[in-house]
Amino acid sequence: MAHFSGRQPQQQQQQQQQLPAVPAHFKDLFTNGNLRGEDGQENQLNNNNNNNNNINGQTDPACWVFGYGSLCWHPGFTYTKCITGYIRGYVRRFWQGNVTHRGTEEKPGRVATLVEDKEGITWGCAYRITGNTALEYLKQRECTLGGYATLDTKFFPRVASHDTPFSGEAVEVLVYVATPENIHWLGDGTLEHIAQQIVECRGPSGHNAEYLLRLAQFMHEEIPGVRDDHLFELERLVLEEIYRREIPLSSVMGRNPERIRRDSHEDIRRPPSFEFTSRIPETKLRCLNI
Repeated sequence: MAHFSGRQPQQQQQQQQQLPAVPAHFKDLFTNGNLRGEDGQENQLNNNNNNNNNINGQTDPACWVFGYGSLCWHPGFTYTKCITGYIRGYVRRFWQGNVTHRGTEEKPGRVATLVEDKEGITWGCAYRITGNTALEYLKQRECTLGGYATLDTKFFPRVASHDTPFSGEAVEVLVYVATPENIHWLGDGTLEHIAQQIVECRGPSGHNAEYLLRLAQFMHEEIPGVRDDHLFELERLVLEEIYRREIPLSSVMGRNPERIRRDSHEDIRRPPSFEFTSRIPETKLRCLNI
């Protein structure tokens, strides 16, 4: 299902035809928030996600949301687990405009979206959420205000473990993606021009440069060794422009966000690997007299 802010019905239909179809359980989850909370109501994900949510023999209905932009460092909602990893078939680009958080109608900021690419890999983090509150918050933040649509894809963890749902298989995640059909779309441009726009824009949530720099910081600290040329080159250009204009970095970055505990299972099983692999049961070797 696609949901956009300020679009006409015909435009919405065109957008829905271009995006991959969202499974029925995700559509119901997104539109109705039909996810069981503490009150024990029925959950449409029971039959779809039992394997993903069955931990230590206990079923805890939930869904996973993949963040690749500001959700990486400022989720703004309650979650039960955060896992770093990647999705395939997309690359991250600063092609989406923003007039509600990191810019204004007169000077739209630039924020991240995903662009289809067969060979693409986008790193970020997946949040496990339960109940309706987080979904309603995300619907307002990403779709109503941000102009994003929803789709589903597979998420591959950076660290697999029997102590998480990721014991060797990818999990289905909800993703928010902007496309050219929404009213805030800015599209491609030279990296130099995009960097200048980012340095010049500010919105109710803070400076546009903070969005970019904190996302780059997340990649450097949480997923070291992984390259994102588009993001890192913009980081370099934005910093150069900030210094050239003699803008104090403290006035750009604002208050430090709360530290997020990610990959809490990492120390339990094995060190991080940047390629998703299934866990192989341990075996013992024995000598044969031949």
